[in-house]
Amino acid sequence: MCTFLADGEAREASASYAELDARARTIAAVLQGRYSRGDRALLLFPPGLEYVSAFLGCLYAGIVAAPFPSPALARVSSTLPRLRSVVADLQPDVVLTTTPGLKLATVLAPNLPELASVPWLASDELGPEGADTWSDPGVTADSVAFIQYTSGSTAAPKGVVLTHGNTLHNSAAIQEALGHTARSVGVIWLPPYHDMGLVGGILQPLYVGFPVVLLSPLHFLQRPLRWLAAMSRYRATITAGPDFAYELCVRRTTPEQRIALDLSCVESAVVGAEPVNPATLERFVEAFAPYGFRREALRPSYGLAESTLMVTASAGPFAIAMQPLPETPEVKVVDASVGPCARSSRVMVSCGRPSLGQRVVVVDPDSERPCRSDTIGEVWVSGPSVAAGYWNRPEETEAVFGAYLSDTAEGPFLRTGDLGFVHEGDLFISGRLKDLIIIRGRKLHPTDIERTVARSHPGLRAGGGAAFAITVDGQEQLVVVHETERHHAPRDHDAMIGAIRSAVIEEHDVLVTSVRLVRPGSLPRTANGKAQRSVCRESFLAGVFDLAAESLRSPMEDGG
Repeated sequence: MCTFLADGEAREASASYAELDARARTIAAVLQGRYSRGDRALLLFPPGLEYVSAFLGCLYAGIVAAPFPSPALARVSSTLPRLRSVVADLQPDVVLTTTPGLKLATVLAPNLPELASVPWLASDELGPEGADTWSDPGVTADSVAFIQYTSGSTAAPKGVVLTHGNTLHNSAAIQEALGHTARSVGVIWLPPYHDMGLVGGILQPLYVGFPVVLLSPLHFLQRPLRWLAAMSRYRATITAGPDFAYELCVRRTTPEQRIALDLSCVESAVVGAEPVNPATLERFVEAFAPYGFRREALRPSYGLAESTLMVTASAGPFAIAMQPLPETPEVKVVDASVGPCARSSRVMVSCGRPSLGQRVVVVDPDSERPCRSDTIGEVWVSGPSVAAGYWNRPEETEAVFGAYLSDTAEGPFLRTGDLGFVHEGDLFISGRLKDLIIIRGRKLHPTDIERTVARSHPGLRAGGGAAFAITVDGQEQLVVVHETERHHAPRDHDAMIGAIRSAVIEEHDVLVTSVRLVRPGSLPRTANGKAQRSVCRESFLAGVFDLAAESLRSPMEDGG
């Protein structure tokens, strides 16, 4: 059974898996009558059961689906640049949507002529009478199942080509790592157009055969309590979300609201999609343990679209400390539970170990040789879940998916662009290779700075910031952009800026050259909620942020 909460709370729309199968056959039969196996369909749907049916219909027909969130008519302009990039890359043969979605064709036509000649089809207008004409398309493990466009957190979105073999293998790996059975129950609010929401939230329940309850990401963001209430109401055993989602649940629920919750049913609460903050996990456990949530249910994980979804998952949080400061690649591993860590250390969380034939190697990105244990390098991945490459981008495919170790010539590996290290077989993620901030020879991870900033003042939104570097007179300078909370007045802005600078200097020994406070909801984000640092940097340089306050400081004030 697949259930969608249309209002995020009580208004249900449900379909059994048999009903979804029949609906998928209907859509597939129409597609087979008009298009050839391997043709591409751009899916423009809001979250809901019709999107699930249309996606499955494409799989049934051998049509390559490329999901994309249906832009609201009032906000088409904000979505247009990314949609234009995807359309130019994909060159779809058909656009699948709903009846209300057909209005988009008229709205988009003047600004997106590439879609003017592409036929649009409303899947909800198709009657059931054609289902009997469906025929097995004869796909194999190597056939392309769908194209999953990356969220574009560090660059323009790229289409990750996933085969049926990739998808089936990753589903089996997730089942092995998390112990899913037919008795499991899922509750998922994640965007259904990207890896965590689509593969983990929709395809995984279908693969194993357990029921799932879906919510719109917008409904979760409006009121995080809805996610928790759905877990309690439907007795969820499995759920998932990025780090910021768990932080939002702590910050935007009250003890009075939590009283009605019973979270003792949750067996696996996966934490992924962005670096896992151990302090977030501690705050979540402290807030919700009185209502049945168990610490051992937290399952920090690591994955990416280029490996379908999951690469590693842990049996539970395992914190360690990293010393000295991260300008050197070596790390000293200590048990953080023994006592307080030095201020110069970083407490980190294990993302677990790979499962079902997947392999992780940490590599020096310059020499392309494996790093020693407890040494930071780039994370490389190999195995049956690794995608076939990027759609229509042979050079980037070769560069990212065709890596070989220089000492043994083993490969090919997927170069993830993520930094991390392995300790006693467990993978720990420390940041992004491209996002590294290097100031006067010191290497700083933006996630560390962003966490410091977020907790420096109560008027700053959790998970609402981006740290990046700009070049001024040939020198790298640190910039922080952060959203304010709605309830804090402009008179608090000077205090916020002062608190940011003081905290970053104290914890990281570096000056924030420029602080820009922006209004809630104006920070560029991916569909998964991650800050788009490269877009933030471009917006900063172009001066297009919706500012609440700003402060610039001369590099000379830092002794420069």
